[in-house]
Amino acid sequence: MGMHAYGGRYDVGVNAVEDRVGGMGGGVHGANPYLPRICRVRRVKRETYNTFTIDVEADGFRFMPGQFNMLYAFVGEVPISISSDPDNHEFISHTIRSVGHVTRALCSLRAGDSVGVRGPFGNPWPIKEHEGSDIVVVAGGLGLAPLRPLMYHVLANRARYGRVFLLYGTKTQRDILYRSELARWRARFDIDVHVTLSRADGRWHGNVGVVTSLIPRVHVDPMYASAFICGPEVMMRFVARELLNLGLDANRIFLSMERNMKCAVGLCGHCQFGPEFVCKDGPVLAYSRIASLLNVAEV
Repeated sequence: MGMHAYGGRYDVGVNAVEDRVGGMGGGVHGANPYLPRICRVRRVKRETYNTFTIDVEADGFRFMPGQFNMLYAFVGEVPISISSDPDNHEFISHTIRSVGHVTRALCSLRAGDSVGVRGPFGNPWPIKEHEGSDIVVVAGGLGLAPLRPLMYHVLANRARYGRVFLLYGTKTQRDILYRSELARWRARFDIDVHVTLSRADGRWHGNVGVVTSLIPRVHVDPMYASAFICGPEVMMRFVARELLNLGLDANRIFLSMERNMKCAVGLCGHCQFGPEFVCKDGPVLAYSRIASLLNVAEV
């Protein structure tokens, strides 16, 4: 990403940055968006062999489904989607895969430890704007975490939506997130939950294949259906194409872009995606807005 992308705005001060993040729910109004709040860790739960959910005390924190925080450990800072119930004001959750030195440090935290939190940042899933619609949620791997708050909202307001489908794909059985929650959702009579594995052994009796193989199970009115997708970019590209073939409008298909965000306020350029800065223009973007960019190598 070239430095020319900033358009000469290198001298933007803190006050200007606060103005730009104010509309995104960027934490406490008037607070410096670069300074993390110190929050107490309430619980650390192992989800899979390399993935953990960290609950931190909310302390007046509010967010909307689809937004993310910057989490700070003593070795650095990383962007992590918020994965808890937006109506739960006691704690906020972040599901983290331990893959680098910062995420390893975060996953090694214990109850009572402290962690720095900046946020929330980004545009949320426009789920409230799609009341009355059939809802299709498609997640790949860790992409279920950013979609989890959306699911909480839909299920808490179930009468406001039509049919609801959750399609979830992971590599193997040991990569499945939120097992008990998925089981509870599958036991409901007002939502269709389908899970598939890319690789399975004899212990698995469910669907085997990529997540797009589940789309034929979706029975919605395409004129009044909205889709929300999160996962690897290649997966989201193919899912969006299949949903278009199903008849959904590109303006009603939304993707959460998982890009390398550093500053979270659109200044550093690490998350630039064509003309968009994922941290402030996303991470949730309509497919119609970015479809042409998804097919361009190295954007």
